[in-house]
Amino acid sequence: MQIDQQAWKNFCLPLRRWGAENFQRYILMKVTRRCIGVMLTLLVLGASLAFTGGKSEAQSFCPRGAIPYVVVHGDTLSKIASRYRVNWRSLASENRLANPNLIYRGQIICIAGVGTHGSIPIPQAPRRPAPPVGSRNVFPYGACTWWADQRYFQLHGVFVPWRTQANAWQWVARAYQFHWRISSRPLPGAIVILQPWVQGASRMGHVAVVERILKNGHVIASNMSWGRSPWRVTYVQFAPGPGVTFIML
Repeated sequence: MQIDQQAWKNFCLPLRRWGAENFQRYILMKVTRRCIGVMLTLLVLGASLAFTGGKSEAQSFCPRGAIPYVVVHGDTLSKIASRYRVNWRSLASENRLANPNLIYRGQIICIAGVGTHGSIPIPQAPRRPAPPVGSRNVFPYGACTWWADQRYFQLHGVFVPWRTQANAWQWVARAYQFHWRISSRPLPGAIVILQPWVQGASRMGHVAVVERILKNGHVIASNMSWGRSPWRVTYVQFAPGPGVTFIML
């Protein structure tokens, strides 16, 4: 058997320096540290096995097709039933709870009819209601607001829902209140809103409908009662910028 000379020197060095008594203490210290390390490893392994075993026990506690739920502080049977979208009376009956108002932390509740064994259902997010729309065009014929509402209906099949406080310059605020999309960038088929005196608009502002977006970012919009052309539909080029807003459902 070959012995590594360097390892042997490292082993004997404490003996030559400190003597036999100190060397015994040195060996005892090394052994103690090693034992402590082994004990800690065994403790961690035991805790892991205990946790896994507890989980398996909880899962096997419930019948096939049901999932286990461990009660936490603040839980009630009705809260658990609501979370998993089941009836609390059925939950109490299936778990043989004499008093449905009395459950304790750490108790296992079996929940049937919510998925495969061991799975947790994903709660459904509440659906946001669709923005409201109008049923008819209530604006006076010939006004820019009448044409914008009518043309938007032709393109998308809906009218704007606002009826009051609906001058052209107010359409941005009304669109916000009715949860319509608002953008500073042009959108095909969107309603373009000009604030008073912006790009030739009157003191009441102006609304039109985007018919085409040009390569330079400007839009060609169809209008009624623009400039010196009342009661007529004209096509005018507008540029996105300050005082110009685009809205769409």
